[in-house]
Parts: sequence; C-alpha cells; structure tokens
Amino acid sequence: MHDLVAITALGGTEPRVDTIGSVTCTEVPGVALASVASRMGKEGKSAKALAKLIDAPAPEVGRWAGASICAFWAGVDQWMLEASFDTHEDLADQAKKALGDAASVTEQTDGWTRFDLTGTGIPSVLELLCQLDLRKITDDSAARCAIHHIGCFVLCRTSESYSIYGPRSSAGSLHHAVMTAMRSAL
Repeated sequence: MHDLVAITALGGTEPRVDTIGSVTCTEVPGVALASVASRMGKEGKSAKALAKLIDAPAPEVGRWAGASICAFWAGVDQWMLEASFDTHEDLADQAKKALGDAASVTEQTDGWTRFDLTGTGIPSVLELLCQLDLRKITDDSAARCAIHHIGCFVLCRTSESYSIYGPRSSAGSLHHAVMTAMRSAL
C-alpha cells in the first residue's frame, strides 16, 4: 500500500502564510468547489434551486452569497459553489441532487487554489494586481479578472478580507504575483 501525503497547491504539507506590512496572504486548501451552469430554458428553475441550496438568493452579476455553502457569480447563469471541504467533501453531488436537470454541475475542488488576503492595505495590493474598480467593491462583491495573465476570481468578504481563486496549476505564479504586489505596495 502506498503512503500518500496530501500537499497544498504550493507543494507544502501545511498552508503557506506570508505577512508583509499590514497584509497577510494565506493559502487556503480546505475548500470544496463545484461549478453550476444553468441549462437552456431552465435558468429560473436553476436559480431557484441554487437559492434553496445556499439559503440565500442566487448571486447576481458580480456578487456572492450564502453561508455554509456560498455561491459566486462566474458568468451568465453560471456560478461557482464553495464550502468547507471538511463538511462538504461531496459538494458537487449535493449540488447535482439539489439542482436536478436544471443545471450541469462539475466538480472543481482540486482544479483551483485559494489565497486569502487580510489586513488594512489590501486595496493598494489589488490595484497592482488587477483592474478592478475598488471604489465600487462591497462586502458581497465577486469579480472575474486577470492577475498576472491568469484568469482569477476575486471575492470581497469584508473591507479587510478578500479571497483570490486561481487555477491550481498556476498557484506558484499567482502566489509570486501576489507577493510581488505586496512588497511593492506595502
């Protein structure tokens, strides 16, 4: 039998935590993810089922919503679901059961990496990383953008807490870009 050891997207056995100035960047590996795409003609049905699953209205363009299971807007009638892996390892299966034939659900857990930024200097860091209009971002904002030529999602949790999702295969490059921006801005 093989003795396999789980590693984070950055290759460590523990999540990486870096603090520069007033901002901390934390690798967050314990997240279950699934994508949801409404099927043609069933957009209303899928939004209603999604709202029931996340116990909140289905997020509109540029927003996220939910509690133990959150959804963030990914495109027209498309969302990404996120939840704690410890309690929702089978998130995609839960979503498939809840949405039925109204949407296509795809497991995304190991396809993405998440970095959380916390602290008071986050706007200065994000201004160097991406072209988001930070004056319009609120605590329920979710944006699709490019960071260092990598397609990412940026979620504003609070004014001092943001999450960045990027492809797991680009975790090292994304982390390098975030660290470079933090060093430059702070």
